[in-house]
Amino acid sequence: MKFNKWTLGLAALGVVSLASAARADEAKMSQVQTALSNTTLSGYVDTSINWNPSGGGSIAPVAFQGISSSPKANGFNLNVIDLALDKPEDEGPWASGYHVELWVGPDADTLGTQSSGGSTSDFAIRQAYITLRTPVGNGIDWKVGVFDTIIGYESTSSPLNPNYTHSYGYSMEPTTHTGLLATYRFCDALSVTAGMADSKGPVVNDRTPQTTAPVAADTFLAYMGSVSLTAPDSWGWAKGATLSVGVVTGDGSNGAYGNDATTSWYVGGVLPTPNSNLKLGASFDYLTDYNHPGFPGYGTSAGGPGTGPGGNPWALAVYANFQATQKMSLNGRFEWAKSYLSTVAGFNNLSSQQNAIAFTGTIQYDLWANVLTRLEFRWDHASTGIYGGSLNGSKTPGEENAIMVALQAIYKF
Repeated sequence: MKFNKWTLGLAALGVVSLASAARADEAKMSQVQTALSNTTLSGYVDTSINWNPSGGGSIAPVAFQGISSSPKANGFNLNVIDLALDKPEDEGPWASGYHVELWVGPDADTLGTQSSGGSTSDFAIRQAYITLRTPVGNGIDWKVGVFDTIIGYESTSSPLNPNYTHSYGYSMEPTTHTGLLATYRFCDALSVTAGMADSKGPVVNDRTPQTTAPVAADTFLAYMGSVSLTAPDSWGWAKGATLSVGVVTGDGSNGAYGNDATTSWYVGGVLPTPNSNLKLGASFDYLTDYNHPGFPGYGTSAGGPGTGPGGNPWALAVYANFQATQKMSLNGRFEWAKSYLSTVAGFNNLSSQQNAIAFTGTIQYDLWANVLTRLEFRWDHASTGIYGGSLNGSKTPGEENAIMVALQAIYKF
């Protein structure tokens, strides 16, 4: 065993013995090894090839970019590298653990979790939280730090989704929060989650003071809650069906909303079918836009709650998943988003009823070990309808279509 010069000097003076020093070093190494023995490393490398024969299409910001606003059309892309460290909780009544997930690559820029006041770079904190359990009733599970939002059908992490691209509803939802979250499971069929955060996110340690009187900055937090139901085994072929209802309200710097107060409502679920290879899903997102009735004096120049340039947008999506073989699955999604273009996508020259529809079809085939491969076709359509105008200054009034073909490959480890 090697000793540093200070240990050798103290041993020469008789202050310590080399044997005791060796035992102390072994004890420290044992503590480190014990702490790391239950920690796991995982992650993935996400790449894609995008082809947009229609030329891109401004109506589909989430269609062609995934979660990213960086150019991905008609080329090869490194999307992101995900690295995660986990120490799960044990079965003890006062168990603890942690989850740290980091993103490196172009999509890390647009995730938008850089610390408040910081600049963007090809690095982001995807999640970073401590888990704690308190032995109250069936046990309350806590998360403290940066965690995913509690609403939504789709995840920010692409491997967890049925499709390569995200839905319109996803782009209306918050992504991550910095705060405190508590989950209580009453039984296998019912769990409730509630929490509060600095903001609706996603900026880490976000501080979004409201300068318009009479709202005080120290009262401006985000609040969230959800209820989840799971069908028991006694439901036969429908066992495992899920239904989730949730709301997140507050201020945030996410997406097109700037620092405006908004409320996001969500309901969604998954339903098995008598055919064990087929599952159906649905989600509904509703956004109370720009003005929040709980914050008097905020945004009154816009005319009151829900009277921003696009009104209150909503998005409906229906999903179908068919496991054709052990390695191949077929995934479809149909969407209808109302008032999306003028509110969320930011085309403020449009009237309040600009709708978009989209169809996404994805073939997933796991040919190589640890590799997820997808071939996806997506078609988006928008119309100015009876309200006139155009989708942007260079387009002809009427309709706009956007088409995308993409190949995605993800290596998971």
